[in-house]
Amino acid sequence: MKRLTAALALSALTVTPALAKPAPVEVTRFHTPETLARLKGVAAVVEPAPGSDPKSLEDKTWLSAVQRELGAQGFGIATPNATDVVAEVLVEREVQKRERGRGPVSVGVGGSTGSFGSGLGLGLGFNLGGGPKDFVVTRLSVRIRDKRTGESLWEGRADNRESAKAKEAAIGEAAPRLARALFAGFPGTSGETISVK
Repeated sequence: MKRLTAALALSALTVTPALAKPAPVEVTRFHTPETLARLKGVAAVVEPAPGSDPKSLEDKTWLSAVQRELGAQGFGIATPNATDVVAEVLVEREVQKRERGRGPVSVGVGGSTGSFGSGLGLGLGFNLGGGPKDFVVTRLSVRIRDKRTGESLWEGRADNRESAKAKEAAIGEAAPRLARALFAGFPGTSGETISVK
């Protein structure tokens, strides 16, 4: 019994919670040399994609994040009536629930007999995961199009999956982070998916 108590005490001291790192952002962009040539030196107006709520405060957070990144890439800021290029922003967020697999503590007992005597072993297993975790899956999609013809000049999407309890899952953290990842190394290699930490 003393050995069991000592082993439990030792395991409690050696197990320390690891600091969770933000999940990477998977980014994919699409464009052609011809369409990129038409984006040089232009000003863009940022709008919610069709189907979005233009009055949503949450959407405004994402629109502001995209506007900042476009400015950092050299795009000017335009008004809706005085622009040839529109950046449409679509955000999709979903909470995924994970079912509980097994209890947090499991106990195993084993025994043996033989010519060298007998023995009894007791094993305890601790599930340190803290139970089922919820995850927030977010996709930020941006389409830069010609306002007059509707032709797409550049498209990109940024995907991320964070623990619902992580600070990076909150809108205020996720919006600038995904927008920054989406426009990192703009325009990017067409059709290539990269992981941005």
